Amino acid sequence: MTAVDPQVSVQPQRTGPASPRDVLAAYVGLTKPRIIELLLLTTVPVMFLAQRGVPPLGLVVATVVGGTLSAGSANALNCVYDRDIDERMRRTRRRALPRHIVSPRAALVFGLALGVVSTLLLGLLVNWLSAVLAVAANVFYVVGYTMILKRRTTQNIVWGGAAGCFPALIGWTAVTGELAWAPVVLFLVVFFWTPPHFWALAIRYREDYAAAGVPMLPVVAGARTVARQIVAYSYVMVATSLLLWPVAGTGWFYPAAAVLLGAAFLVESHLLLGRSAKSDDVSDLKPMRLFHWSNMYLSLLFVAVALDPLITG
Repeated sequence: MTAVDPQVSVQPQRTGPASPRDVLAAYVGLTKPRIIELLLLTTVPVMFLAQRGVPPLGLVVATVVGGTLSAGSANALNCVYDRDIDERMRRTRRRALPRHIVSPRAALVFGLALGVVSTLLLGLLVNWLSAVLAVAANVFYVVGYTMILKRRTTQNIVWGGAAGCFPALIGWTAVTGELAWAPVVLFLVVFFWTPPHFWALAIRYREDYAAAGVPMLPVVAGARTVARQIVAYSYVMVATSLLLWPVAGTGWFYPAAAVLLGAAFLVESHLLLGRSAKSDDVSDLKPMRLFHWSNMYLSLLFVAVALDPLITG
């Protein structure tokens, strides 16, 4: 078991005043654009599934803009609360707050403003159910994950990761105005996908998490234990993805894609498990292979969700 030492600190210092371009880039960085891209990829395809075809362009644009602002709000507020541990981690110490380009107060106002604007935009241009779901995701991520779970339990990303599942619900309700079992299945796919995805990353940066005092599972458990958990969640994720076929009544294209992508994911997770039996060293484990493939898996699976009604009618 790896000891957690919250006293280790790295204080990145900014040299000289920041240029307007640096400040603008810092504010954009607070929203974590790469995370937003993945969230939108689990929103728009569900709109195609709900529409059983191509949804209205104006509705897609309003949902994408509102969802982007909502996710950006949650990410900015997360940066404000986590600025102390971000300073201790190599992966995050180049963010705006550790570099003192943006003040915590300014970042807080920025995050709250994005949240208000996104709620009004979704409520007025999409529907209020989608707006409420976006607010719920925001609150769950900021309060449930960031403030309560992240620093207290090894299961932080399991339950806290549920915040990233809401886009599937939002995409569906944006089109239909109501919830159904199909988006719930996709919600669960993302829920079970999150631990293998994030634990692979946490294996790579477990020393960072240990230094920051964050008890991610790879910090407090051996690589073999983590890899077993990853394999278990991967099987449940793949099985859940296949439920969409009967629940949503998809054509042949989606289940075919889900089987092929799921098989590749399971192979990669078992390879990680095999490597963990031989070594606990990060360079030998190669966890980023699974991390990058997990991004590809989710992207392609949701692309299949969107393409199925277009291909099979």
